[in-house]
Amino acid sequence: MKRREFLITTAAATAGASLLACTGKTASSGREPKPYSVNRNGSARMRLSWEPYELKLAHTFTVASYSRTTTPDVQVKIEYDGFTGYGEASMPPYLGHTVESVCAFLEKVDLGKFSDPFCIDDILEYVDSLSDGDAPAKAAVDIALHDLVGKLMGQPWFRIWGLDAAKAPDTTFTIGIDTPEVVRQKTLECKGKFNVLKVKVGLENDTEMIETIRSVTDTPLVVDANQGWKDKQKALDEIFWLNEMGVKMVEQPMPKERLDDNAWITERSPIPVFADESIQRLKDIDSIKGAFDGINIKLMKCTGMHEAWKMYNYAHTLGMKVMLGCMTETSCATTAAAMLSPVCDYADLDGNLLIANDLFEGMVVKEGKLILPDRPGLGLIKL
Repeated sequence: MKRREFLITTAAATAGASLLACTGKTASSGREPKPYSVNRNGSARMRLSWEPYELKLAHTFTVASYSRTTTPDVQVKIEYDGFTGYGEASMPPYLGHTVESVCAFLEKVDLGKFSDPFCIDDILEYVDSLSDGDAPAKAAVDIALHDLVGKLMGQPWFRIWGLDAAKAPDTTFTIGIDTPEVVRQKTLECKGKFNVLKVKVGLENDTEMIETIRSVTDTPLVVDANQGWKDKQKALDEIFWLNEMGVKMVEQPMPKERLDDNAWITERSPIPVFADESIQRLKDIDSIKGAFDGINIKLMKCTGMHEAWKMYNYAHTLGMKVMLGCMTETSCATTAAAMLSPVCDYADLDGNLLIANDLFEGMVVKEGKLILPDRPGLGLIKL
């Protein structure tokens, strides 16, 4: 499908979803869901609740700027007329958010003023207006609302968006910075399970990391420098070497405030360069276009599925590629992101695979490929 035809199709799908949102009607599909009518007499109201939850990482996770063994998290629920939608806020250290800040924001949210959960635009505009930041907390509400509405409609979100789940891509699996022995063992554990590996770089041992991985596998790689490179010429030289080592793309080579240096690298790089820390929300895309070949959309940065859908469409109109990323998260948030994956160029949705205490069954990875649950909403099963 040509880009113009695709954009017309996706715009129609978006308009249709918005129309459905305020009528309470269900989307059409191959199977007919049980019809649901919003309670128009005002007796039903949405109820928001939450509780802190600490994610336990299966292995110590190291990037260019820190290491950790846990990630703070807040689990969220929206209940309405016998249905429950699930969401979550995950807070890795670099985002600057805490369990306390997320809970303080959620205390401000009064969903009881809305009698119709299908009016997603109005509800999320209200939630966003409550502060200038708090993206993970807003994402938690957004994800839970989408899960709820999908359940009310009797459809998974990839179908509401008009997407084909069979087109979901392979996901990368992340190899964090570590000793050669640990890197080699992690790589061997991935053999036959993943078709693309994502390698964290940005320290003095980048060459050692890549050569260790290449000693046991020829699986295609992508790398994420997490702003770790400081010299643009040295970074470019390394990218040329990485290209020779079978690396297909690089994320965030230089610090986000050094936009001109990132643009200089992108212009000369033999492989695509993606923005991660340099991009948060829809409004940021214009400021970085030309400096990167693509963007990494993460729900915890952009406030959730609603804005992620807008970011994807706008980025593609500019000719930019899109990667879907995640934090360390349960299958709730990674499955929410995966609903958009069938139209994205790359997926890095392994956050649930990096933790040892998942709360849900959702999307799964089979022979490296994302398999989306064909169940209403996010298709989550509570464990």
